[in-house]
Amino acid sequence: MAERSFAGEVQQLRHGAGTELHVEGILAVTKALLQSGVAYVGGYQGAPISHLMDVLGDAQEILEELDVYFENSASEATAAAMLAASVHYPLRGAVTFKSTVGLNVASDALANLASGGVTGGALIILGEDYGEGSSIMQERSHAFAMKSQMWLLDPRPNISAIVDAVEAGFELSEASNTPVMLDLRLRSCHLTGSFVAKDNKRPPMTVTEAAENPKRDVSRIVLPPASFLHEQEKVNERWPAAVKFIRERGLNEVIANGSADIGIITQGGLYNTLNRSLELLGCSDAYGNTRLPLYVMNVTYPVVDEEILDFVKDKRAVLLVEEGQPDYIEQNLNTILRRAGSDVALHGKDMLPVAGEYTSAAVTRGVAEFLRKHMPELVEHEPALLRDKDDPDSPFAPKVDAEAVLPRPPGLCTGCPERPIFSGLKLAERETGEHHVSADIGCHLFSINAPFHLGATTMGYGLGSAGAAALNSKDADNRTIAIMGDGGFWHNGLTSGVGNAVFNKNDQLLVVVDNDYAAATGGQDVLSSEATVSHRSTQHPIEKAARGVGVEWARTIDHTYDVTKVRDSFLDALTTEEEGPKLLVMQSECQLNRQRRVKPEMRQALKEGKRVVRERFGVDEETCTGDHACIRISGCPSLTIKSNPDPLRQDPVATVLDSCVGCGVCGANAHAAVLCPSFYRTDVVQNPTKKDRTLARIRSGWMKVASRGIERRAARFEVAA
Repeated sequence: MAERSFAGEVQQLRHGAGTELHVEGILAVTKALLQSGVAYVGGYQGAPISHLMDVLGDAQEILEELDVYFENSASEATAAAMLAASVHYPLRGAVTFKSTVGLNVASDALANLASGGVTGGALIILGEDYGEGSSIMQERSHAFAMKSQMWLLDPRPNISAIVDAVEAGFELSEASNTPVMLDLRLRSCHLTGSFVAKDNKRPPMTVTEAAENPKRDVSRIVLPPASFLHEQEKVNERWPAAVKFIRERGLNEVIANGSADIGIITQGGLYNTLNRSLELLGCSDAYGNTRLPLYVMNVTYPVVDEEILDFVKDKRAVLLVEEGQPDYIEQNLNTILRRAGSDVALHGKDMLPVAGEYTSAAVTRGVAEFLRKHMPELVEHEPALLRDKDDPDSPFAPKVDAEAVLPRPPGLCTGCPERPIFSGLKLAERETGEHHVSADIGCHLFSINAPFHLGATTMGYGLGSAGAAALNSKDADNRTIAIMGDGGFWHNGLTSGVGNAVFNKNDQLLVVVDNDYAAATGGQDVLSSEATVSHRSTQHPIEKAARGVGVEWARTIDHTYDVTKVRDSFLDALTTEEEGPKLLVMQSECQLNRQRRVKPEMRQALKEGKRVVRERFGVDEETCTGDHACIRISGCPSLTIKSNPDPLRQDPVATVLDSCVGCGVCGANAHAAVLCPSFYRTDVVQNPTKKDRTLARIRSGWMKVASRGIERRAARFEVAA
């Protein structure tokens, strides 16, 4: 159950030649694949490319009509290995995943693919997750293109340019017998715009036809001596063929050349940001009518020497806008220029940030410095963002004292079934002491922040167990704890973590958070999901898989909101004398996906006049002591504080906001931790039945009768006072 449905939008994929489509970037990429005659598509979800997998899943009917094969791959390595279908057959294939972590996982398959080369076009669509909004380590895909000699496209953030890049990517791949990588930044994936559609193409050869007509060419298999020849083939045949195609097709763009004797070279993906900076300085307008020559590298690898030298031949200085580090392109350009004997001044990281996202502010400062040095008369405006941050008129000047604003790190959602897992572990550690916790990729990584403060390292998706392998000390009193999600378990964890722990007789405790989906990547189904999916096989228990590779001590807790049971399960796993790895599968449905499923059902039931009950929790203000221990062991966003209604008490009391989804963890925590009994549950009944109304009147009347004695006694005290 993906976080967003594209069932309506995918119908636009049926439009034919001449139709102008106004769509989101991801939908445009899908349409471009179909227009290019793609034969098969695979991939693994991950921001910012998850929605491409969701679109393809919702377009299954259209894909089948065109005989296009699609699958959700088990991992990025699985997806990359699919491209082997293009090695011997004229099949156009595309795979997609998050970069650079996806490339890390897929690198073995891609390296072999790039060595042997391809016959059909092979396109790797990368969601480049770089910058301040990223959730991964900050690295660039460029290194993978360089090391394996794959060509890297980085198109302008423009819908038409992205569609053209997809189509040209397949052609470039076939012209040079080389896999091609297509970089799509976050903004490119989600921008909207229009392009003129073409007819969808049924692949000239389908995967069925290829399977029924097998081919074999030993020279394409990565095995000596062929593998030694592949390296020479890359340099002597494929590279020149790629450069020839790039030049003939004009994939890189030159804008306003000759308008000045200085210029700017930029990655295609940064074009919009660069143009905005030029606009702020008065050197361009919103439509790209620049007064400064630009060379836009829609292909960032390979760099075309002749185009670079032609661009700089009448210039005395150029600025390279290259995001991230190392400065691969800058080093490449310096080599090209110096070998050619050019004396043009090349600026780059000396004026722009060495690392970090190239925001409009960062690029504007660098461009302004470049222009002041080489052509100050071009600068017509001095935008406020150029002012020093100590200047009160600067937009970056602090408006309040930094110490007055408390940090608010990311955390788990309201009602998240993972919150009681970590509450239970913290309660268990009161008796066992602290443990080293090896974390993993996924929502559960938020446990490293307040209020849980759990997790010491994370080594990669599905590597939580492997990350604790070295700490398998037989002399330690406390065994280590490893955590991974169900998505990580099926992605890599079963073999790299569980199998490794069994093989090495590791005494660790592995906690698998089974929330029914690959929740962190958008709620996609996995092998252990409870959903019944017609074209996939699900409902395979994680505990059964782990026992299948040799785990003997294993438990499944099928309701994580029972904090007492979770705590006791941790105590059993951490104190048992049984040898070998221990497994706790903590199983409850992701609350976000549950709400996506339940809310429409509730709205429909209300519309039909049916009885609907919503559970809500609250705090009795008179009972609450104000010590806030319930908040410290929960961290639920709907649990907060408010002023104490009792004028004789100063401490604020706990309260539950309207965002409560009725999971009950706050009350369960209070019970398990033996805290104050101030939590209560309320059932909100909509469209009540006659029985509900009768019970409500009886309860209300009984409460009035029961409270009369209390009120009379209270009145006597007031009179006496």
